[in-house]
Amino acid sequence: MGFMQKVFRRSPWLYRINAGSCNGCDVELATTACIPRYDVERLGCQYCGSPKHADIVLITGPLTARVKDKVLRLWEEIPDPKVTVAVGICPISGGVFRDGLPIEGPLDRWLPIDVNVQGCPPRPQAIIEGIAKAIEVWSDRQ
Repeated sequence: MGFMQKVFRRSPWLYRINAGSCNGCDVELATTACIPRYDVERLGCQYCGSPKHADIVLITGPLTARVKDKVLRLWEEIPDPKVTVAVGICPISGGVFRDGLPIEGPLDRWLPIDVNVQGCPPRPQAIIEGIAKAIEVWSDRQ
């Protein structure tokens, strides 16, 4: 089955979680939501406001001690099958914050990560590519 056929069976919904980021990745995620050239809706996706409706979660930031419990609680609210995408270098390794005292990351110590999108911040094209990979993982799990 082709990629677009998998997408059009049911459109996945995206949910974004900020785990203590500097907001650089969040600005790039906003680009994928607002600028037609990088619009995720061309992949059949759209952002949702509730984790209970989400299929794919996009997490930015190094996971700080202050928000760790909230992030884990939000992640648990997302129904299965869910796909987790680490956006930027911070959830993957802690980035420039990795040696800071309040850093609880990397994120894969606490959650399973399905797709890593590298960059500080990642370019919108890389985010779109990561979301496309996440859609394939998600559609295979259904």
